[in-house]
Amino acid sequence: MAALILDPLAALGRLTLAGCREVGGVALFALEAISHLFRPPFYWRHFWRAFVQVGWFSLPVVALTAVFTGMVLALQSYTGFARFNAQSAIASVVVISITRELGPVLAGLMVAGRIGASFAAEIGTMRVTDQIDALTTLSTNPMKYLVAPRLLAATIALPLLVLVADILGVMGGWLIGTYKLGFLSYAYLDATFDYLQVQDVVSGLVKAAVFGFIIALMGTWCGYTSKGGAQGVGRTTTTAVVASSILILALDYVLTEIFFAQ
Repeated sequence: MAALILDPLAALGRLTLAGCREVGGVALFALEAISHLFRPPFYWRHFWRAFVQVGWFSLPVVALTAVFTGMVLALQSYTGFARFNAQSAIASVVVISITRELGPVLAGLMVAGRIGASFAAEIGTMRVTDQIDALTTLSTNPMKYLVAPRLLAATIALPLLVLVADILGVMGGWLIGTYKLGFLSYAYLDATFDYLQVQDVVSGLVKAAVFGFIIALMGTWCGYTSKGGAQGVGRTTTTAVVASSILILALDYVLTEIFFAQ
């Protein structure tokens, strides 16, 4: 009887301790990487390479996601608001939803699937093939060479992507509103700018910066701690994407509570 009670508690304790070790390891990893951002040398070539990879090469998928999200949001809003004769609120709902939530969250999830996996696979391959150990042998700090430039690049690039996503998402809603739902173009745009506030855009961009940091952090952490050959790299790549996505959704709630709690 005692074993039936204590064994599950022991298993729960082991899981809790393992989770605490992982969280502590990620936190120490992040602090060390951030510290290298303020100490020379800084590898600008690797920063610009990561910046182009995150910002420019992720632009098509983020742009398409934003446009179609705005279009669908306008259609669904019209369907719901028409029941209460509140169709005039569609423009405000689209712009607030895109700038506050859907722009940063969907862009973050798209970039997590693309860039988080790429960072984890690239650094994980270097780890299992002993290239990171070779960097240390050559007196090159792997954290400064591999991790810090990627963290900075993703933190800066994702807000720029979200700014583009906000514009294209609102444009998608405008296209549906004017060409399908019968709104006058100037009336739709007036309603959009009347309800848009600076705080809406700023909160979305702050979220995007946090999400970009989280994506790069989880991608580099999973790759840096990868082990077990090709199968290990595959597992860490999946872990990086899943962990980044979950953290984006969780932190989205936390940041929304901070910005808009009454």
